[in-house]
Order: sequence, then C-alpha cells, then structure tokens
Amino acid sequence: MRRAIDDAKSERGWTVSDVAGHTGVGRSTLFRWLAGDWQDYPELAKVRGFCTALDVPVGVAFRALGLPDGEQPGTPRRDRIESPVDADLRVIMTRLGDPGVPPEEKKLIRDMLRYLAHRQVRRAG
Repeated sequence: MRRAIDDAKSERGWTVSDVAGHTGVGRSTLFRWLAGDWQDYPELAKVRGFCTALDVPVGVAFRALGLPDGEQPGTPRRDRIESPVDADLRVIMTRLGDPGVPPEEKKLIRDMLRYLAHRQVRRAG
C-alpha cells in the first residue's frame, strides 16, 4: 500500500489529497495506511477502488492486509473443495464487504476477529 501511494506521488506527481480523490479513500485512512496502522480493516470496496485507481492487483492488496485472497466476497472457488474454515471466512468476508451491513456489526466482527487472533491459548497439562 505504501509503495503504491509513494509511486503515485513520485510518478504521477500526486499529493495524498490527489490519491484520496482518485481512489475514494479518505486522507486520514491513507495516512493510517502509510503509518502501517491496520487497526481496522478497510472496507473492501475502498481497497478495490484504491487498487483500480493505482493499477495495483487486488490480490496483492488483500495479501498485504492479511486477508485470504482478492476474490469477490461470496464467490465460491471452483478449483478446490471448500473447507469449513474457508466457508466461514467467505461468510465473514461477504458480511464485511456488504454495504447493507451496518457499520456497528462490521466493527463487532472485526473486534471479534482481532480478539481471536491475539488471545493467549491456555494449554492443558
């Protein structure tokens, strides 16, 4: 993300405000991305708009964000059998990418994922 923003600034002569205007991503979000702040996952539509405007492959951006892949949320993968974990991730990604899902619910999903990712697992024995 940082490289794409830096390239836009150096190769196109854009300011951060220009990048924001062309990508649909707010200046404050861009500054957070530049600082490496991924506290809240960005809206998938914003990531796609960013990628389209700056000619960045969507899959690259999704991997940089730690997301499973750059596929459209809810699109089944036909090249392999979907595991239960993949099915769960697909549902989660669909909810996060759905503009009809209230922001409060998206925040709850992100908070729960963050909690699960960082919790300490106690081992028996």
